[in-house]
Amino acid sequence: MKASQFLISTLKEAPADAEVVSHQLMTRAGMIKKLGAGIYNYMPMGLRVVRKVEAIVREEMNRAGAVELTMPVVQPAELWQETGRFDKMGPEMMRIRDRHGRDFVIQPTSEEVVTDIARQELRSYKQLPKNLYQIQTKFRDERRPRFGLMRGREFVMKDAYSFDRDQTSAKASYQVMAAAYRRIFDRFGLTYRAVAADSGAIGGDLSEEFQVIAATGEDAIVYCPNSDYAANIEKAEALAPTQSRPAASQPLTQVPTPSKTACADVAILLGVPLQQTVKSIVLATDQLNEQGEIVKSQVWLLLLRGDHEMNEIKVAKVPGLDQGFRFASTAEIVEHFGCEPGYLGPLTLQKPVKLVVDREVAVLADWICGANVVDLHTTGVNWGRDLPEPELVMDLRNVVAGDKSPDGQGELAIERGIEVGHVFYLGTKYSKAMNATFLAEDGKPAFFEMGCYGIGITRLPAAAIEQNHDERGIIWPDAIAPFTVVLCPITPDRFPAVKEAAEALYAQLLAEGIDVMLDDRGERPGAMFADWELIGVPHRITIGDRGLKEGVVEYQHRRDTTATKIATTDVLAHLKGQLGV
Repeated sequence: MKASQFLISTLKEAPADAEVVSHQLMTRAGMIKKLGAGIYNYMPMGLRVVRKVEAIVREEMNRAGAVELTMPVVQPAELWQETGRFDKMGPEMMRIRDRHGRDFVIQPTSEEVVTDIARQELRSYKQLPKNLYQIQTKFRDERRPRFGLMRGREFVMKDAYSFDRDQTSAKASYQVMAAAYRRIFDRFGLTYRAVAADSGAIGGDLSEEFQVIAATGEDAIVYCPNSDYAANIEKAEALAPTQSRPAASQPLTQVPTPSKTACADVAILLGVPLQQTVKSIVLATDQLNEQGEIVKSQVWLLLLRGDHEMNEIKVAKVPGLDQGFRFASTAEIVEHFGCEPGYLGPLTLQKPVKLVVDREVAVLADWICGANVVDLHTTGVNWGRDLPEPELVMDLRNVVAGDKSPDGQGELAIERGIEVGHVFYLGTKYSKAMNATFLAEDGKPAFFEMGCYGIGITRLPAAAIEQNHDERGIIWPDAIAPFTVVLCPITPDRFPAVKEAAEALYAQLLAEGIDVMLDDRGERPGAMFADWELIGVPHRITIGDRGLKEGVVEYQHRRDTTATKIATTDVLAHLKGQLGV
């Protein structure tokens, strides 16, 4: 491709609403242009990156035995009503009606549609296993779209769905996909981790996320430097303490803590470690009648150490909270504790609550909590003496760096990541809901065992940029760069030999199948180099009159600070060596 034929639209400044590096650089490099909130035009330079991502994904999916199809962006609501997700998905799923008043959805994912295909087409166990995938546009109506392609509303996703006869074969299909994902992300040339994860709204059993490591990532990734253990912080278990609880050594005392509502402030005021304080989190569960009205509510009190944070995914697995919970209202808190939030604790309650205690709190002695009186906290609280021994003790918290690894191989570390892929084993969650069966070997109908596997096609370039950039712009890995090599002739209009050499090298690289851009715009060297450093093409060849007279051109990788002189006769061999071809 020649630059004069292409559309290059770089900008010196990023738009004011571009908060993260990838959004700033993709906009400045002319890869995307905002059309509406969370909706972008993919400009030619950006689309080339997307197409390269798609090509790698498609090759590896086909290699793994998956079969490509395409499902509609607009889907009948009836299918979603069969699984109950038409109502459960919430406002993130856009619902529309056609001219006849029939309900449809703009697909955020396609479990229902692909399950409908399977129940019509896959009639016998002899047709299994089967894996169907698509690369298709999705839409999720984010409340606050931000960060460019990282959290937009319209995006492209590869979603695949496996169908198997039993759990054993379904888990084998899951492992085939997990291996394919590792090949895909290896080919992208990005630093990533595959981490154990919670299945979230889609539901399921086995689940792994593929996270591109980046300091700006939204997700916290927990891993053990001494082993292969890795998990999303939502999933990572905080092991039960091995030490026994010390004996009580302090009397129960109420102490003034004026205007100190946070555990950290209380610890500073009293001159004690934050780990000696306990925070109270008040939740509520509701019992509904057939009309969806609340007929009864139950208040719950969760106790965590003051330096720990509640993990909502873990709390959602507590018996009694696993059917849904909410944070208690101020009125409910006052009714049960006699005090507004800020000074709450498990002593001297006005009405009983259900108590759930984190593992670390269960082994604390002489701890500090709110006294259920404004401006007062209670010190020297002990289990068995001041409170009954806790009946329900569970892992309720996020792990922290330095916690013991669940595999026993050392201590945990934490880094940030951007989720770009996810694999799930679903079981019969959707096949049972939609009565999707096949004829098993015993001649009886059986429900499909399913898995689903997603990759954020348009999110991945943004994640790659978050991991690979500098003050000059983007630094693309070779595999997904919009162009692998750029040729930069210096003032070719003044020096015919430069133009001739550039055209000859361009033709030679094209003949070798190398993805090359020839910048024939006649820009000044500084402006030309700035454009390609911003765009992030990894390999640059500069051709100048003085160099040609010496029989050399200059090669510079995007990460290099200086150029290297290469003999004109050695350019192709040198590039092939750099490209690994």
